[in-house]
Amino acid sequence: QVRLVESGGGSIQSGGSVRLSCEVSGYTISEASMGWFRQAAGKEREGLVFVNRVGSLSYANFVKGRFTASRDNAKSTLYLALNDLKPEDTAMYYCALRAQWLGSLSASDYPYWGQGTQVTVSS
Repeated sequence: QVRLVESGGGSIQSGGSVRLSCEVSGYTISEASMGWFRQAAGKEREGLVFVNRVGSLSYANFVKGRFTASRDNAKSTLYLALNDLKPEDTAMYYCALRAQWLGSLSASDYPYWGQGTQVTVSS
């Protein structure tokens, strides 16, 4: 059974930083591609970054260098560092996994999801 558990969210002041974690069980993450997504209230889920099976990263254009993803295969964990946070970054943040070599920024391409972790940025 594949399970993804996000953690690390919280309430942050504008301009602050936070690191999210996504711990995976039931699947070897070095044999998967994974992505980070977010969904703000009343909006569609949007892709932020994906990591391919070999570990290469691809970011959405609007991320603009503020977000950095990394993967620790030994810990079976995917990370997302969020820097210079703004109130518009307030959302539920999700990680997702799929078996294909190539990742995707499209939520519909992922069959496995975590429950999400809330990030709330105040001005």
